Amino acid sequence: MKSHFSKLLVATAMLMFLSLSLAASSSPCKFPAIFNFGDSNSDTGGLSALFGQARLPHGKSYFHSPAGRYCDGRLVIDFIGPCSFPAIFNFGDSNSDTGGLSAAFGQAPYPNGETYFHVPSGRFSDGRLVIDFIAESLGLPHLSAFLDSMGSNFSHGANFATAGSTVIPPNTTISQGGASPISLDVQLLQFSDFRTRSQIYRTKGELFEKSLPKEEYFSQALYTFDIGQNDITAGYKLNWTAEQVKAYLPYVLTQLSNAIKSVYGQGGRSFWIHNTGPLGCLPYVLVRFVTDPAQINKYGCADQIDEVAKFFNQRLKEAVVQLKKDLPLAAITYVDVYSVKYTLVTQAKKYGFENPLIACCGHGGKYNFDRYAKCGAKKMINGTETLIAKSCDDPTVRINWDGTHFTEAANKWIFQQIVNGSFSDPPNPLKTACRCG
Repeated sequence: MKSHFSKLLVATAMLMFLSLSLAASSSPCKFPAIFNFGDSNSDTGGLSALFGQARLPHGKSYFHSPAGRYCDGRLVIDFIGPCSFPAIFNFGDSNSDTGGLSAAFGQAPYPNGETYFHVPSGRFSDGRLVIDFIAESLGLPHLSAFLDSMGSNFSHGANFATAGSTVIPPNTTISQGGASPISLDVQLLQFSDFRTRSQIYRTKGELFEKSLPKEEYFSQALYTFDIGQNDITAGYKLNWTAEQVKAYLPYVLTQLSNAIKSVYGQGGRSFWIHNTGPLGCLPYVLVRFVTDPAQINKYGCADQIDEVAKFFNQRLKEAVVQLKKDLPLAAITYVDVYSVKYTLVTQAKKYGFENPLIACCGHGGKYNFDRYAKCGAKKMINGTETLIAKSCDDPTVRINWDGTHFTEAANKWIFQQIVNGSFSDPPNPLKTACRCG
């Protein structure tokens, strides 16, 4: 009898190990549900439902109240399911800035924010960004910008991104070249400072405790990176050739890798890294940097500039492969946003969109984009200040918002393509991005 019991224990242990291995691997298997059979080792409330709740201190560590489990928190069966990210810390540029630049240099003007927030919200879009949809899908509130002191809540993370940010510190002012002084190295300093000071202030009363993240959140959080676009266009602003820009990018990627290593050194373990989009399909790029019509392909995009973006992305992917070797405890997911955005722009009609290369909010010209009269720009006409860079009639069927950024409708579509892991390496859905592939 003892022998049979020992064999049963071994078999049970092997099954649990296999379950965890399958869940943690990048196998093509995708289980839509779990049906569990067992005893108290995996009982999530069955006995309690029949005969009365297990009493405190059961559940105190994770659920903070009895949860039907004979444990202070979660069981092995709980960890087999999706990751539980209690917070997001984001680093990036305008593609994921939820108010950083606006807090530092003044609010992005109306009609930014008109579709979802109905007022300017610090985002360069009519509504939500991909990072907002990421937060919503994880059951978290929208991220407050680290620089924004008004009405912010950092209990579930913080956003260090600012519009115009680069990986490499800029050598121009924001008024001269459009580059934010809050480059990635500054964002990392802000994160380190926030990480330290938040724990000091959490001890100073309930108000701070409710608005700042718990210490353990820093190791459990999802760390998102969406940056590099402005490093590419910075070269074109200096009249560099495509080859000169390419020659510069390995240095950019080395610094980006170092940034990820820095976050890892401070406890970060789960990373979700977006590559850059097809820059040659953006109206502002087409207006500023394309002078030869021969560079334009049948979709209206500038092939040469997109080739540089693809070069950056290939090197970024290689950098991620190396990071996985250098950071053995990290789960790093590379997300091919380029392919998703290019598909949307080149097959807009198929997905219910129109005029993919024309800005919804802008003023004049082939692309409804004027760098001197951007979205929300006003002009004195007959003694009256008049909005000249207006929103289009229906942003929900448009892709490009202001010549540089995407509409909420486009951002939502992009998020829907990447959330399930179809464009990720390893092919982990967002909710399992805590697992090494």
